[in-house]
Amino acid sequence: MARIGSRPREIGKAGWGWTAFTSVVSLIYFFPVLWIILTAFKTRSDALAVPPKFFFTPTLQNFTNVFFRESITAQAAQATEFPLYFFNSIFIAGTSVFLALILGTLAAYGFSRYPLRGNDTYLFVILTTRMLPPIVVIIPIFLMFRLTGLAGSYWGIILLYTAFNIPFSVWLVKSFFDELNPEIEDAARMDGAGEKRVFFAMCLPQILAGLAATFVFGMILTWNEFIFALLLTGVETRTVPVAMARTMGGEIGVDYGLLAAIVTLFLIPIFVVTYILQNQLLRGVTFGTVKK
Repeated sequence: MARIGSRPREIGKAGWGWTAFTSVVSLIYFFPVLWIILTAFKTRSDALAVPPKFFFTPTLQNFTNVFFRESITAQAAQATEFPLYFFNSIFIAGTSVFLALILGTLAAYGFSRYPLRGNDTYLFVILTTRMLPPIVVIIPIFLMFRLTGLAGSYWGIILLYTAFNIPFSVWLVKSFFDELNPEIEDAARMDGAGEKRVFFAMCLPQILAGLAATFVFGMILTWNEFIFALLLTGVETRTVPVAMARTMGGEIGVDYGLLAAIVTLFLIPIFVVTYILQNQLLRGVTFGTVKK
């Protein structure tokens, strides 16, 4: 009886130990992001202090400088272009990932439910387009954009990101379709349900978590993309990563507080999307790992 009575206490200690361990590991991984956020609230002298300052008087001047810069000639603060850059990043990334998710879901359903001869070969060829480094294909893509007049336009960079996100969407969503039971779909067809009804009413509702996970991962990949955005966007379509790189340097050196403020604002949309879809994201990542 003593052994039985001590069992919950031992399990409790092990649970607290694992909780402490995971907390330390999570803090180590999150510390660079935390340091960037802290730097965003530091003055220039505090950001460059040696040894680094963990306790300081916070300031919002860096966030103000993101949207307004002082003009010596006008003797007043002038608005910057960063609101436009933030809009461009949200619009371009969101639209391209949404289009890739739609096209990738349709293609994934076809590959999963109506496989062709050499199906694995087709899937491998699709995946190779995503495995290519951007620097390998940037020259032909740049020339193609110049000839078609897509350089510097919204739809040019959106179509490019969509094309690169489709292979990722096809492979990931197909794995979710493969986990579904096709016998239920066959029973619905025998009851008179058409293919559209089977797809929209039966298959899609079951993989909403997988679609959310695919959207989040695709959003992160597109949100941080730099090479294509640097060479294929114009002044009006420039995204935040490109604008961030252009703020570095100058006569006074790198303003780390300003860069940290830009990065902090740049992280907010991803944090918001991940927080809203966190339940679906967790279900999507673990989808199919436990057989019922």
